[in-house]
Amino acid sequence: MVKAFASYNDDVTRTVLENAPKNAKYTSPQIQKEILHILSRKVRSKIREDIGDAKFCILVNEARDESKREQMALVLRYVEKDGFLQERFFDLVHVKDTTSLNLKKDLCAVLSHYNLDVHNLRGQGYDGASNMRSEWNASCKRTDELHYAQVMEIAHLIDLDELETGQRANQIGNLQRPGGTRWSSHFDSVCSLIRSFQFVFILHLIKDIMGVANILCRALQQKDQDIVTAMQLVSSTKQIILKLKENGWNKLLDIIKSFCECHNINVPDLSVPYTKKIKGQSRHPQENITLEHHYRIDIFYGTIDSQLPELNNRFIEKAMKLVTLSSALDPRDGYKLFNVEDICTLVDEFYPQDFTDQEKIILTFQLQHYEVEMPVHSYLKIMSTISELCRGLVEIKKSKIYFLIDRLIRLVLTLPVSTTTTERAFSTMKLVKTQLRNRMENEFLANYLSVSIEKEIAETFSTDSIIDDFSSLKDRRAQLL
Repeated sequence: MVKAFASYNDDVTRTVLENAPKNAKYTSPQIQKEILHILSRKVRSKIREDIGDAKFCILVNEARDESKREQMALVLRYVEKDGFLQERFFDLVHVKDTTSLNLKKDLCAVLSHYNLDVHNLRGQGYDGASNMRSEWNASCKRTDELHYAQVMEIAHLIDLDELETGQRANQIGNLQRPGGTRWSSHFDSVCSLIRSFQFVFILHLIKDIMGVANILCRALQQKDQDIVTAMQLVSSTKQIILKLKENGWNKLLDIIKSFCECHNINVPDLSVPYTKKIKGQSRHPQENITLEHHYRIDIFYGTIDSQLPELNNRFIEKAMKLVTLSSALDPRDGYKLFNVEDICTLVDEFYPQDFTDQEKIILTFQLQHYEVEMPVHSYLKIMSTISELCRGLVEIKKSKIYFLIDRLIRLVLTLPVSTTTTERAFSTMKLVKTQLRNRMENEFLANYLSVSIEKEIAETFSTDSIIDDFSSLKDRRAQLL
């Protein structure tokens, strides 16, 4: 196609294929990185432009990449001026230390670089992993420390003329991953467990608990998250787990016995005393404890009791109250949950800095008119989620009339529910930074992910705009036409 096009135009013939300037092919890795940097910068700038002066929240998660570097993904959740709720991947930052002070420093550096005012921050969501809780127990942190020590040692030896410099010399390596050991013993253990009653019992118990939490987990993984629905599922999940604890023992035991009979697995006498084996010692019977007591109290109740604190820690009481009050804005079923008093309490307790005393008075009267008009409005009465309501108010220009209610709805929508978007970023990172490409620079990886994840934004930029930015980046010996 290039040859055919060149045959019709002498100017093209002089500048393509074998006649092209040798220093203007733009195929070197450095040039490609510069173009990628320009494109990723335009993506972030577009996200920043969409946010404007609106309130936003951050979703933060961390994971180790292929080269054992700890990476922190930053996602912004906000509502556009047209009322569309967005969760956008913004940046990937390599963090050597995840203590609270250093984590805050890295986050503020990213936000300030793009003029995102911290005072507009209205929520923060973290994954709760040990690294995000500032514990120094991850191998990637030790790897960073070892890398730094190795760099300093190499620099010292070069200064002493004890090492030669040159291409591919003195490269920094990675720690070798520990391999699996004693495979035969693990295999024998698994074989013995497969045919044991205890293994079957634990397997069915895990299945039941995971089944209860499955709907909640899937709801939290949805990109367009409805926070009210998600929190309702949290409440129902807790209730079902409590019901399982109160009434699920006999049913579970019957299912397990039936399974064991079908697969010729021996079912022990649950009335016999339970014997506990201590490492290095023989088995000792436990006083007044039967085998049934062990399975029911220690395993069944113990496992369930460990799940409830997990839900309570993830969704604390204050957050649940916030969502409960926010449900008063839920438009489903003809706004049956609408409550002026709850909405005013929501503003007073959770958003005092976003509304002045005078605006709180005006909000009360807006809510009175809103309560009368919304259930009978031909368009707004069919809304089923708060995010749909936000878009609907903008479309019919009611957001200007009920501007304080619109502000409150946008604040509620920015609440972080889960870090699913950041998990998607790490899934993409594993596809980009592989064992064959495990030496990618941090900036290169972050730019790559920005363009890849937010490709729907990247596709909106014209080639000419990218060429113009590339040409203005620095002086070059040959410029693109």
